[in-house]
Amino acid sequence: MQHSQLLAVMFMLLSMVSYQISASFAKQLFTVLDPLSVTILRLCFASIIVCLMFRSWHILKRLSVLKWRDLLCYSAALCVMNVLFYMSLGKLPQGIAVGLEFIGPLGLALLSIQRRSDYIWVLLAILGIALMVPWGQASSDQFSIFGAACALGAGLCWAFYIYFGQRVVHQNIGMHALTIAISLSALSLLPIGLYNNAAALIDTQYWGKALAIAVLATAIPYALDLKALKVLNKLSYGTLSSLAPALAALTGFLLLGEKIGGLQWIALLCVMTASIGVTMRSAKQKQTETS
Repeated sequence: MQHSQLLAVMFMLLSMVSYQISASFAKQLFTVLDPLSVTILRLCFASIIVCLMFRSWHILKRLSVLKWRDLLCYSAALCVMNVLFYMSLGKLPQGIAVGLEFIGPLGLALLSIQRRSDYIWVLLAILGIALMVPWGQASSDQFSIFGAACALGAGLCWAFYIYFGQRVVHQNIGMHALTIAISLSALSLLPIGLYNNAAALIDTQYWGKALAIAVLATAIPYALDLKALKVLNKLSYGTLSSLAPALAALTGFLLLGEKIGGLQWIALLCVMTASIGVTMRSAKQKQTETS
């Protein structure tokens, strides 16, 4: 059990690193494409990739017996989360966008608390998020109220994504659930994208970058997330996800030149401490249950 717990944590770390690198690449692409077009191109390529990776055509014969309520909710959460996050990323620095988005899963972690000792890790994560977000920029040109609202909306969808993701994995359809969710998201957004900016979607000069973003932001993270959700509970997943703003600040610094201040370095320590604490607590609890 300890081995599976450690493996789930590794899956989450790899997922977040991949996603944050892709976010920096996407933000660079926003200089020539609008966020909605980037989102649609990414999801279209990702749907093809995951279908081929997991041979998801085998699920076609089981479509009529699936629990479509959970699948549709999971797909909708994934779709809206991606659109809103990219819209916020186009208006805010990466660290701020991810910090605000994280309020969603962190709230889910708060609702999942069962022991008083768990509060210290969640509260430490909250402190880290508060320090990570440079609130002093709220009155400057670097901060957008619309972008902040989009980030908060993405966070709410992220919480729904976690919740319905845990329900979907119990249907025993494996990674085919990911293929269904991404494909439905792409198909639902494609008509809107063609109406909004068809020229951008059919311009092949952007397809190579969009393909790379699809692999880093969708195919890899969501596949790893589904694997992690089979082992981790909502509290562990939500608190471990507190590494996301720290990774966003680091990738923003390395790839976009966004500087990290002294308080943000303290925030890195807070969120990593919270992540280590909840992981150790969860592993100890699972070991006690099996002994």
